Amino acid sequence: MSSLLAPQYQDEDAAREHLERLRWPDGPICPHCGAVGEAYKLEPKPKGKTHVRKGVYKCAGCRQQFTVTVDTIFEDSKIPLHKWLLAIHLMCSSKKGISAHQLWRNLWDVDPETGKQRGSYRTAWFMAHRIRWAFGQDPLSKMNGIVEIDETFVGGKKRLIGFRNAQSKPNRMGINLRQDKAPVISVLQRDGDVRSFHVERVTGENIRPVLAEMVDRDAHIMTDSANRMKLSKYGWKHSAVDHSKHEYARHEDGLTITTNTVEGYFSILKRGLNGIYHHVSKQYLDQYLREFDYRYNVRKMDDGARFVMALKKTGGKRLTLREPKGKMNLGS
Repeated sequence: MSSLLAPQYQDEDAAREHLERLRWPDGPICPHCGAVGEAYKLEPKPKGKTHVRKGVYKCAGCRQQFTVTVDTIFEDSKIPLHKWLLAIHLMCSSKKGISAHQLWRNLWDVDPETGKQRGSYRTAWFMAHRIRWAFGQDPLSKMNGIVEIDETFVGGKKRLIGFRNAQSKPNRMGINLRQDKAPVISVLQRDGDVRSFHVERVTGENIRPVLAEMVDRDAHIMTDSANRMKLSKYGWKHSAVDHSKHEYARHEDGLTITTNTVEGYFSILKRGLNGIYHHVSKQYLDQYLREFDYRYNVRKMDDGARFVMALKKTGGKRLTLREPKGKMNLGS
């Protein structure tokens, strides 16, 4: 926790200088024309009538003014920058996530006059979603080597239905129950990264186009026997374990055929969703998957390195409350 006492988490000016060093290691970069190192900082004149905010630069090429927060998730935000940086640190260092309510309590103290918490829960909630948006959206490089693919179902409530369908099972009293859970597909390169996405239904038709974009044709894909993809027909080398026969791993030609790695990722995901967030709606599920994917992919870094990596990903991304929720879904 001593790292949270660093100046960039306590002071607005220190936070801005820290962000400038990370985003502009070779000098200020103009977001308008792209010129590097040709901008100069505007300073208020002793007898000048014009007010100049701290951290404002002016490009010598296009003559436009800008700050380090332009074209980032921090742009046009009235929240102090050091609180943004602290929120990113907390989300990166919490293995299973941090709730918006806890984030609100950590970022703002209690007003001694009113005894009420400063800030608002809504502000902390939206900050968390902006940060999750920054965690994703990187250009995809295709996975190779051994790639494990599996599905899981999260959230949902049991509901009574009056007819049988493919998603319902009768209980011992003969009453049909349906669990309105959200299907999640995770594609994990062994000893590498994971990418997860939400689909309405787990079918080969829905999944194969995504796999074609994510997985190289030379990869060796491993699934369980319940998959619906028939991947060998589409050029991938495919091996499966049969969980219905209590087979969870076997050895063939020096390789371990298993989906235990991606199922280990599912255990972290579900413990976070159930234990920290309690409920995640389908319309925001892809946002949370970005968060868990990012933390898993930088799992070998320490908290400081995770924070720096996340801070570098904040550029070129904006998310507003007016943004249609559908645009947040990778599958839309």
